[in-house]
Amino acid sequence: MTSFVGRHEELTALSRLLAASRLVTVTGPGGVGKSRLALRAAARAAGAFPDGTWLVEIAPVQDPLLIGHAVLEALRLTDGTARPPLDVLTEQLAGRRLLIVLDGCEHLVEACAELADALLRAVPGLRVLATSRAALRACGEHLLTLAPLPVGRVGPGALPDAVRLFADRARAVLPSFEVTPATAEGIAQLCRRLDGIPLAVELAAGRLRALSVEQITARLDDRFRLLTGGDRTGLPRHQTLRTTVGWSHELCTVQERLLWARLSVFAGSFDLEAAEYVCAGAGLEPDELLDLVSDLVGKSVVLREQCAFGVRFRLLDTLREYGLQWLRAAGEEQRLLRRHRDWYLGLATWGEVEWFGPRQFETAERTGLAHANLRAALEFCLAEPGEEQVALLLASTLWFYWVGCGHLGEGRHWLDRALALDPEPTGARAKALWVTGYMATLQGDLVAARPALEECRRQALDTGDDRALAYAVHRQGCAALIGDEPARAAELFEEAIWHYRAIGELNSNVLMAMFELGIAYLFQGDQEGGEAWLGQVREVCEEHGEQWAYAYGLYALAYSHWLNGDVRLARAQARESVRLNHLFHDLLGIVLAIDLLALLQTEPAGPGEPGDLREARVLQGAAHRIWQTVGKPFFGSRTFNGPHRACEERARAGLTEQEFTDWFDRGTRLDLAAAVQRALGGDGRAEGPGALPGPCSVPPAPQPAPVGNS
Repeated sequence: MTSFVGRHEELTALSRLLAASRLVTVTGPGGVGKSRLALRAAARAAGAFPDGTWLVEIAPVQDPLLIGHAVLEALRLTDGTARPPLDVLTEQLAGRRLLIVLDGCEHLVEACAELADALLRAVPGLRVLATSRAALRACGEHLLTLAPLPVGRVGPGALPDAVRLFADRARAVLPSFEVTPATAEGIAQLCRRLDGIPLAVELAAGRLRALSVEQITARLDDRFRLLTGGDRTGLPRHQTLRTTVGWSHELCTVQERLLWARLSVFAGSFDLEAAEYVCAGAGLEPDELLDLVSDLVGKSVVLREQCAFGVRFRLLDTLREYGLQWLRAAGEEQRLLRRHRDWYLGLATWGEVEWFGPRQFETAERTGLAHANLRAALEFCLAEPGEEQVALLLASTLWFYWVGCGHLGEGRHWLDRALALDPEPTGARAKALWVTGYMATLQGDLVAARPALEECRRQALDTGDDRALAYAVHRQGCAALIGDEPARAAELFEEAIWHYRAIGELNSNVLMAMFELGIAYLFQGDQEGGEAWLGQVREVCEEHGEQWAYAYGLYALAYSHWLNGDVRLARAQARESVRLNHLFHDLLGIVLAIDLLALLQTEPAGPGEPGDLREARVLQGAAHRIWQTVGKPFFGSRTFNGPHRACEERARAGLTEQEFTDWFDRGTRLDLAAAVQRALGGDGRAEGPGALPGPCSVPPAPQPAPVGNS
């Protein structure tokens, strides 16, 4: 959002290091511009990496066990399996040429070093560019130590980079600001006193709203003397940065300082409503927050960001750390962390309610924006004695985000930690048990799912918790369904639906129970019964504007229409299922529908719409790649695997062995976006040297038998 000033020599040196070395770390003190230089170098080198340059922000991640999840998320390879993220990354990045920028590693330097080392050893085409206040000290690491901007003598027609930076940022505050021969030396003197640290220079420029350059220099002298009683053993540049930030803090009003300290509990971005709830009270009135936040934005303390849902705010990490020190000194940290936790528990609760309705997509996006703060709230609950039950409640309430937005692996991480802390049979534990059992089932991990669901069921019976009983029985039905027991699954789904109706429950989970019951009937050959339940799902979804369960219902209806021989309608419904699930980033829903579309490509849909065995194999290859990030293909279920087997058999019969393998391999090279485009009918066949020829027509297939009986 601001211009890049100076650093030409450093940028050239860093570009050379990146060309020659596979692991490069930019080191230096906070505020010196490590991130800006790294991003500039990455952008310059982008052409050398056909699979992209990717930014992974490490600063918001506090748990070293979540670094792998953060990398997966940044690379849009969201992991839903039970495997360690490193295994998934190693597999998914094999054969690719890409650059990953790990930004802000200093607080997790050992974990970042281990991850970088493991990935570089496993992926020959990978290069890593890291920024950190300390070296990673990993094998093969090359360092570029970034010094402050030069503040040399001012000569005719030549301004030091620090002076140029000050002038550039000053013009953002005072558009008429100019460096003249009369003022140049005074500005240079100010920049020298700031040691040329970019953050300090920018903060100083922000003070021009109220002070002249000479006044800033005079006040800076006062602040240096005031803050020299700190850590004398620290690096001088650290002391200078602290002094500059402290001076900026000193220029704030008492209320602005108080808000600055309280805002430091946020990890990542936040909106005004969150700031008002968390920070108001005990000296700050709610109706004062808007003006105070605006003032902090004006003083370059808080950053303003625009997103689809309006304006959001963020503290620079250095300023956040400084604010946290003041918050601790004031004895307010625990109270503010609880307020922060309460807000995000409320956001999760709101999201769970809004998930069933027309605002599902908005709910998914808003929850994604809050992801870093939700992690911070969960971490607080897990680390603070007495907060274990809230940890269970928060982690389980976010089921819709973990399941519906492609975060199964991370969801289980939080739930496993929370469940291990407190065995007390509470309502929060019951919910956490069925949610973790549900997610384990979707990953094909029945070994973990069944005990959790049975514990939930027993606890519900012992405590008289009818709601927990309904959910436990429902998810036991899911386990039976993927365990290839459709008849038993149908019994459990019918029992769960009876419980749901008895307690007046109607939400996306209830709709999924109806969808799953319909699938169980179809797998048993009862199309009439299956379509009846799927029809109910469709009606309720359309009535309430629900799209997530609707997408799964479309997948099941497409399967049913394929059984009836209506390939055209089945294709349309399966494609719409792919489209909707992609909006949620629900990998499971996407891959199920793509695999079904592969089968539908083996049959003609009507005149002028022949089948295409090559395209079927491409889609199967694409689906295979997606399954690696979800869990066991088809949950390890023979029944769900039926359409895939049928497609495979038809393709093998109509293609040569070489074609059968080659078209599948081409599909595995499609990333998620390309796979979705392909499934939706995007014409990727005419692109590049590996372009696909026209459809490989096949004769009409015989009327298929229900897959569950094959």
